[in-house]
Amino acid sequence: MQSYLTSSELHKQQYYQVIAGAAAACQAGVSDPSLENETLAELAAEAAMKVVKIRVPEAKDEHDHSAVLITDAYATVAIAYRRAAAAYTADKEMEQLGTAAVHLVTIANSFMNAESEQPTTH
Repeated sequence: MQSYLTSSELHKQQYYQVIAGAAAACQAGVSDPSLENETLAELAAEAAMKVVKIRVPEAKDEHDHSAVLITDAYATVAIAYRRAAAAYTADKEMEQLGTAAVHLVTIANSFMNAESEQPTTH
């Protein structure tokens, strides 16, 4: 999140694209209407964390901006969904970080929706 806060507007748009993609990729493919929102959020958080754990070795090269960006995006999504699942109620610092992550995912999704609604020019 720190690198997002200090990035240029162009880089923030890249963050939005990658975070929105990560959030979409982590949506549970479960159509069981009896599941609670908290359960769905926890499933999405688990999916995002699986990606983070696989990608951590790639993201250790701080010069590979794409690898770090993708890993950070999935970590942001994991934290946001854990916050949505009320997993951080006992840890106030993580709760605040989770709230910030939720806001970032919301901004990313809003940005991508606004971009998709713009007419294309040829």
